[in-house]
Amino acid sequence: MSQRQLAEAAGLSVAAVAHAEAGTRDLPVTALARAADVAGLRLALLDGAGDEVHGMHAGAVRDRGGRRFPAHLDTVLSEQRASRWEHRPRLRQPTYTFGRRTPWEDAESRSSDRPDDHLVPQAGDSPGERAAARRRAARQRLQDERARRVAAGELRPAESVTCTCPPACDELDDWSGRPVHAEECPCSCDVG
Repeated sequence: MSQRQLAEAAGLSVAAVAHAEAGTRDLPVTALARAADVAGLRLALLDGAGDEVHGMHAGAVRDRGGRRFPAHLDTVLSEQRASRWEHRPRLRQPTYTFGRRTPWEDAESRSSDRPDDHLVPQAGDSPGERAAARRRAARQRLQDERARRVAAGELRPAESVTCTCPPACDELDDWSGRPVHAEECPCSCDVG
């Protein structure tokens, strides 16, 4: 293909093709991609091992504005970087935030503990769901400890209690001590 034919097919000037071919000027990436397309080729980025580096996962987490987080930021669950949102008490806690990569880190530490891509949303990622999971785990630990103490003879077996607490009790109680009940709780049971 002549320079003139390539220039016409790729939407470039003949001078731009001639300078690029001679190495006296660079082509913009978009122009280079068009020229590669004319030749039946495509541009790709390769890592140090020669493997192709793909773009960000289409389903990667996004900020509240629906935008993807920039590639130089590592996305994390919001509780891992509370300093990014806790100073804004009037706003609801975000599901995801980011950790910033610093330029003075050495190359090994930059890649050793980081995922290849941004997080992909998973069921149970929201702050409310994670808080509920922590409450369930705390409740299970208390029940297991009580069962262990009953089996060891330290406590008497509890009488059968039917708990009718509303969901509001679960929202108030952090399960770190004696149960906390909402004002409208009909039973105010103490199963701990």
